[in-house]
Amino acid sequence: MTKYVVIIPDGAADEPLEQFGNKTVLEAAETPNMDTVSKQGRQGVVRTVPDGMEPGSDVAQMSLLGYDPQRYYSGRAPIEAVAQNIKLSEDDWVFRCNLVTIVDGKMEDHSAGHISTEEASALVKELNDQFGNEQTRFYPGVSYRHLVVFRGRDFDVRTYPPHDYIGTAVEKILPRGKGAETLLDLMARSQQLFTNHDVNRVRKDLGENQVSSIWLWGQGKKALMESFKKRFGIKGAAITAVDLVRGLSKLIGFDLIDVPGATGFVDTNYKGKASAAIEALDKYDLVFVHIEAPDEASHNGSAEMKRKAVEQIDKCIVGPVLEALHCYESWRILVMPDHPTPVSSKAHSPEPVPFAMAGTGISGILRASFSEANAAKSGFRVDNGFELMEYFLKI
Repeated sequence: MTKYVVIIPDGAADEPLEQFGNKTVLEAAETPNMDTVSKQGRQGVVRTVPDGMEPGSDVAQMSLLGYDPQRYYSGRAPIEAVAQNIKLSEDDWVFRCNLVTIVDGKMEDHSAGHISTEEASALVKELNDQFGNEQTRFYPGVSYRHLVVFRGRDFDVRTYPPHDYIGTAVEKILPRGKGAETLLDLMARSQQLFTNHDVNRVRKDLGENQVSSIWLWGQGKKALMESFKKRFGIKGAAITAVDLVRGLSKLIGFDLIDVPGATGFVDTNYKGKASAAIEALDKYDLVFVHIEAPDEASHNGSAEMKRKAVEQIDKCIVGPVLEALHCYESWRILVMPDHPTPVSSKAHSPEPVPFAMAGTGISGILRASFSEANAAKSGFRVDNGFELMEYFLKI
């Protein structure tokens, strides 16, 4: 039986940057293992975000897992609700609830300084104590990422992901449409609640970004998807610190493998993820490894942080996993970002992303290092992103 590994350096694709001599982060970073995959196998570009859809990780990750977002997508928050084992009825609405920092009327930080889960949980408990009832319930997640479920309400609203609007006046990106007044009321009341909260007092003393408000977005109703094993005949497992990917994985029947020290930020346990993936290969046909760090570095506007994250992924994950795969008679590896997140814009982009795959039965096209430009030169392009997984598994 062939063993498969898919490694996702989230948001790693980028644009040429002046500080790197007009190289992209992938070109500037030392990535000998990704380069080995691309040189020994084949690279190309894939469009993971269909026309007319927002370039979120939810849509892009769904595509790269082999599912057409235009058929299966119901919103980001419902996917994360699955990760948290929140039971939704057919009429419930669930929204993502960020803890954010707003300064002078502008979105300063989508993560409130990557607030700790312990601090965030205290704030979410306070939200429930003050505003929670039979119709409204807040659910704590990890760091700044939380959820709120509305029962007996009806929404038809446009909302905006805060990480794509850093530096934007919040009045331009407030929820709009049917039911928006409910969201705006909660957001306004949260500002009053957080103003003198003990968590913010401590963060202020430490010089850290304070939580000025909740931010509601990513809404949807209950999510349903076909199992991966039924679709492809393969048993899979996922390694990730992010509820979005955990939720998608559970929806398609992947087992989840927890790694101590996995944070969803640049300080994550890279080596632990690799060790867990290698161990999982004995039990599973496919292991899906997701690393959020490059994306978060982009949202922070730090090219150097992003470069270091990419190098850590290459050294601590791609390298050891690639070496371990050679112990199997038949194997394949796929490395690719889900979407670009340019450091310059600090926001997701719908542009196609590079991918590289190698292993049993995969022949090379262009024996060159892994990068956006080289992937484009290969002439290998997949316009429907959800078709790449089947190609990878069955070529």
